[in-house]
Amino acid sequence: MTAIHHQFAEVDGHRIFYREAGPSDAPTIVLLHGYPTSSFMFRRLIPLLAEQYHVVAPDHLGFGFSDAPSIQHFAYTFDRLAQLTAALLANLNITRYAIYVQDYGAPIGWRLALENPSAITAIISQNGNAYDEGFVDGFWADVWAYAENQNEQTESAIRVALSFDAIKWQYVHGVPDPKLVDPDTWEHDVALISRPGNDLVQLQLFRDYATNPPLYPRLHEYFRASQVPLLAVWGENDEIFGPAGATAFTRDLPNAHIKLLPGGHFLLESHLDEVAAHIHTFLESTLNK
Repeated sequence: MTAIHHQFAEVDGHRIFYREAGPSDAPTIVLLHGYPTSSFMFRRLIPLLAEQYHVVAPDHLGFGFSDAPSIQHFAYTFDRLAQLTAALLANLNITRYAIYVQDYGAPIGWRLALENPSAITAIISQNGNAYDEGFVDGFWADVWAYAENQNEQTESAIRVALSFDAIKWQYVHGVPDPKLVDPDTWEHDVALISRPGNDLVQLQLFRDYATNPPLYPRLHEYFRASQVPLLAVWGENDEIFGPAGATAFTRDLPNAHIKLLPGGHFLLESHLDEVAAHIHTFLESTLNK
């Protein structure tokens, strides 16, 4: 059985939780989770990768078992979450690594790549958006409205995303057989998102999400200049980030590997083995040359 270490690091005065497994001298893969979850989403993937790779999966500040300071004590932005992630990796003496990005993990990973392009050995995007085409209008309309104008109406609409039903929906929509999805996923997320004051943390990040699309032109230039190896393995039934977000990568990375699977937003819950197989094939052809 693969040994997974569950541990904390002090980063800029905050306790950051992370899972770590695999040989320390093997190529490193950093797993960056999305909303509303944590490194818990990688609990079954980590053992499948750790036999060949050094795997690190942190909980972003405000999520999972990491500290969740109030918005009076920390300004939650994607810039700051990326800075904390970079500081954690520096503390762990990780200077070169591949990234697996999903949902919120994507804008955090993109910032890491733009800040230090030479650190990134490869990218795996699992429903992690980098193009305007990926946004499904029916989901994002409320996010954009709230980011543009905070009032009682827009806040009420966006608060729905914090509810039990909305969090469960993120896991089961688009999944051909929802019985494959472990209820521990949404129960775990709801419990942590529902901590006192965490609603304000999440609202602050919803507002800040509007800072991500303006980064895309710089990101696309990075893709074109670096031709970084990229695998997009995507739940094609996702009603948050649609499959057009996956195929768009080939515009700037013509050699990108695009794999569309018949699942939803949290593809690891229903198609773990297929995703892991695609990752192994991809990394063996890039990191192990």
